[in-house]
Amino acid sequence: MFKIIKGREKGSEGQTVLELPLLPLRDIVLFPSVPMPLFVGREKSIRALELAMARQKRIFLAAQKKAKVDNPREDDIYRIGTVATILQILRLPDGTVKVLVEGEARARVIEYLLSSETFMVRVELFPEYEITEKEAVEVEALCRGILEAFQEYAKYNKKISQEIVETVQSIDDPYRLADTVAAYMPFKLEIKQKLLETSHLPKLLELVFGHIRAEIEIIKTEERIKGRVRKQMEKTQREYYLTEQMRAIQKEMGEKDDFRAELEELEKRIKRKKLPKEAAAKVRHEFRKLKLMSPMSAEATVVRNYIDWILSLPWYERTRDKIDIEEAARVLDEDHYGLEKPKERILEYLAVQALVKEMKGPILCFVGPPGVGKTSLARSIARAMNRKFVRLSLGGVRDEAEIRGHRRTYIGALPGKIIQSMKKAGTVNPVICLDEVDKLSSDFRGDPSAALLEVLDPEQNHSFNDHYLDLDYDLSKVFFITTANVLHTIPMPLQDRMEIIRIPGYTEWEKLQIARHFLIRKQCQQHGITEDNVVFSDDIILYIIRHYTREAGVRNLEREVASICRKVAREVVARGRETRIVLDEAKVEEYLGVIKYRHSQVEEHRDDVGVAFGLAWTEFGGEILAIETVTMPGKGKVNITGKLGEVMQESAQAAISYVRSRARQFGIDPEFYDKLDIHIHVPEGAVPKDGPSAGITMATSIVSALTGIPVRHDVAMTGEITLRGRVLPIGGLKEKILAAHRAKMRTVIIPRDNEKDLKEIPDQIRDELTVELVDNVDEVLNKALLEPEKLKPRDELPVVERPYYEEQPGAEKSLC
Repeated sequence: MFKIIKGREKGSEGQTVLELPLLPLRDIVLFPSVPMPLFVGREKSIRALELAMARQKRIFLAAQKKAKVDNPREDDIYRIGTVATILQILRLPDGTVKVLVEGEARARVIEYLLSSETFMVRVELFPEYEITEKEAVEVEALCRGILEAFQEYAKYNKKISQEIVETVQSIDDPYRLADTVAAYMPFKLEIKQKLLETSHLPKLLELVFGHIRAEIEIIKTEERIKGRVRKQMEKTQREYYLTEQMRAIQKEMGEKDDFRAELEELEKRIKRKKLPKEAAAKVRHEFRKLKLMSPMSAEATVVRNYIDWILSLPWYERTRDKIDIEEAARVLDEDHYGLEKPKERILEYLAVQALVKEMKGPILCFVGPPGVGKTSLARSIARAMNRKFVRLSLGGVRDEAEIRGHRRTYIGALPGKIIQSMKKAGTVNPVICLDEVDKLSSDFRGDPSAALLEVLDPEQNHSFNDHYLDLDYDLSKVFFITTANVLHTIPMPLQDRMEIIRIPGYTEWEKLQIARHFLIRKQCQQHGITEDNVVFSDDIILYIIRHYTREAGVRNLEREVASICRKVAREVVARGRETRIVLDEAKVEEYLGVIKYRHSQVEEHRDDVGVAFGLAWTEFGGEILAIETVTMPGKGKVNITGKLGEVMQESAQAAISYVRSRARQFGIDPEFYDKLDIHIHVPEGAVPKDGPSAGITMATSIVSALTGIPVRHDVAMTGEITLRGRVLPIGGLKEKILAAHRAKMRTVIIPRDNEKDLKEIPDQIRDELTVELVDNVDEVLNKALLEPEKLKPRDELPVVERPYYEEQPGAEKSLC
């Protein structure tokens, strides 16, 4: 039990316990023996002062952990504070109270007492620390160190006057010295609170001394930084002063002021340039700022470049379209052989342009394998329309700022590639080819394909806003042409903005004509020889196409022709300009080496069991795909190899399930799955393969392997299979049929639903191929197998019904 003695309580250990009102402090820590003025505005705090005035003017002050809390709770206030005496109190007109308090002693909150008006706490005073003889020397040394450090700090901090230093030096009590110095130092709240909570005198003095030295080091570092900045500013001001003096001297001597002359020239350009209202106002505003800047400042360079970009862009300059349909058709045919659909689309646009004076530029997307002439076709379109042509490669672009530009706040900021292309074109209606739009990528810097949505949207691109210009720029008159190898890597919102035109590849006949009319003439000119120096017959060109190239386009064909021209150029130099070389097969092999591809590869195959030929679509055109199946004694294990994707593996599983379900109709032992292992393999295992269109090819190969009936080697097929045996339509039919034609297949089996796509196949190809339309796998087998009549049902085999239950000896039948 506590015994009350003159308003104080003493515990069993002799420590003094008091009941006092609590005043929470914001960003302030009060130390003992230190007077401090406070401004109190919270009602609860004012009531605490009134209560303290009624109780011997004593109050307990503790700091809040977070100053922003207006109504602190017990957890928001530190447990250790200072018992203080109120020396003076003054009420101000605005309702706040100014109070002067002086700290008495450190104290710790034992408990909070219930009170609705204010905080009442029971606190326990810290016991007085008695210094031992061993600690006396250490305390004396620390006190001297603190006095010296505080005096040194006062030299740097002008807020600490000489009177304060003298007052501190007159203190002879170590506790009071530590608390007074801590009160005057600009320590953080957490540091001051830690000092208040430290009652061990040597430790307290050591902490105060350490923090003062740290503050001194910080101030010294700040002074060094300020000194460097001051010297740099003085140097800059000196350079500016000397520059102005130089200009004044030049003016007195009659020399021309370059900067003023540049401003005058810029002003003339602004007056001559026809600009939209918004752009003109922006330029005039920036020019007024430029005239007030120093020519040596970095900002003047930024503003000058910005004005120059606006003035160099085409805002109203345009070329006049050549609205002559026959002339445009002649130019397109002169540059490219075939490609009827793209040419027809361009002529349609020109026809509409002739009828409608203002028309939004179309956005076309040429999709096809490499080397089919997508980019060169775009260049020919510009020539046919009498427009400027700009090619912009998007391959590997992964920064959105490459399209929209950088903000002018960045160092080295530039407009995006679209605005740069417009400056390069110099007209508002050029043909811009966005090459390799399917090779765009994205990372943390943004998604360029999303930035292209505004560029390629006819409803939005009339007000394209580049980050650098920060002005609306009209792109609606630009004829945008994009090129891509594949569509699936282009985001669907971007595809929706474009008109897709597929360029699948060339037939051998088309390649022959391209080589005859374009490639040979071009390479002869580039290698300094004439067409009389080397003679390419049609048979030799076809020989090169069949044995040295296997592609959808003509890029490799052009390389081989260039290689021959280099060899001929060497002989012309050695033997004279009149040299004439007539190419034959032996000469071609001498120049190009041994043949790379066996043209009659499929023809040399024999009708084989378990080998069927499918048609595949790749980014580089169509390909022939051989699928092999073998069976061997086993327990029904299925092995699928050839680096197949998930979709292709599922097609193989569907084909096996279909064959099992139809085994009796095909004359196959229904129990074959328990007796045989099946291995399905697609050669060229290092090349990844995927897609559903090999379904009927796999089913044909499996049926052939199980029945022993050979598959016709001159038949290629494509189609997706269902478990019921239906044949579903596929994509990329034109590329696949061209691949079958290149491989000299005689028959191609396709789904009946793809009959509409046959219109895109050239008549010459359709005349040389027999295209069979099928609805189900039975029709496929009848057309693909060498002897389909051998697929007879096996009626002699008994039908075994598998029950839903399993009989156990001696047990009754139970249906689960």
